[in-house]
Amino acid sequence: MRYDDKDRESSNVEDRRGEGGGGFGFPGGGGGIQIPIGGKGGMSLTTLLILGAIMLLFGINPLDVLLGGGANFPQVPHMPQTERPTADRGSPYDDIPGLPGGERQARPGGGDAAGQGVPKSEDAMASFAKKVLADTEDVWGRVFASFGQKYKDPEMVLFSGATRTACGTGVSQMGPFYCPLDQKVYIDLVFYDELKRRFNAPGDFAQAYVIAHEVGHHVQTQLGIADKVQELKQGMDEVESNQLQVRMELQADCLAGVWANLNDQLKNRLEEGDIEEGLNAASQIGDDMIQKRMQGRVVPDAFTHGSAKQRVRWFTTGFQSGKMQSCDTFGAEQL
Repeated sequence: MRYDDKDRESSNVEDRRGEGGGGFGFPGGGGGIQIPIGGKGGMSLTTLLILGAIMLLFGINPLDVLLGGGANFPQVPHMPQTERPTADRGSPYDDIPGLPGGERQARPGGGDAAGQGVPKSEDAMASFAKKVLADTEDVWGRVFASFGQKYKDPEMVLFSGATRTACGTGVSQMGPFYCPLDQKVYIDLVFYDELKRRFNAPGDFAQAYVIAHEVGHHVQTQLGIADKVQELKQGMDEVESNQLQVRMELQADCLAGVWANLNDQLKNRLEEGDIEEGLNAASQIGDDMIQKRMQGRVVPDAFTHGSAKQRVRWFTTGFQSGKMQSCDTFGAEQL
């Protein structure tokens, strides 16, 4: 990806690296997420152990797994249909679908200073993550403005080991995740090493895709989709809930693709091989690939994010169209 020292870093970043793993549970001593064991609407201890193992391998938002319910799929809010013009590399700020014209907003770089004692390699990754977050702010801010809504920037929390969230305790083994209760993206940057070594998904755009996916969940929250999904999941059994969650996650993949398209039109970020890095990352962290690594077999009913093929397909759909309308995973007959 094309970034240099002149590119803006988001100031919506809280750096908790080096603080250690204290502060468990909800702010104010809530004791973390309460997990129902057995009974109607609950989960068996065996199921929780399996889900916990999956969470340790890949960033799954605890709420996405532990909160229940619903019956019918929600629809993506109606958004204006626009034709995508041919990208003009000489004028990246010309009219873009979902991106009203206007001068580039110059905002001061920033973000909290990196936590003391962190490796220099992490400082470089932190700077990169802040620049990617800044690009998501610029793109989604213009997209929302194009249909008369105001986009509220999420905050990104950099942490090491474990940290307190409004969704309970976040630990690095979960990988990156989004908490809708405080509307923050959480990431321990050591995950990028895991992405490269364990999941064989190297590359800067692979890292950007991870952030864009989590910000996709924030977009869903801003549009009311996340609340609707949680409402619909009430009363579902585990298999039905998982199926609905897969549609939620695939939509976030699609939104990440939309962002990649519009961000490149806006700022000419993509280099040769970037999209291939993103597609490889989407494939490597598909539920079927993770299950094969963990247990040597695939259990589709336990999918919570989608198969490798599904994740690649929906990221590609978003990227090729550059339109949020293409991301109606809830209305799709086949994923």
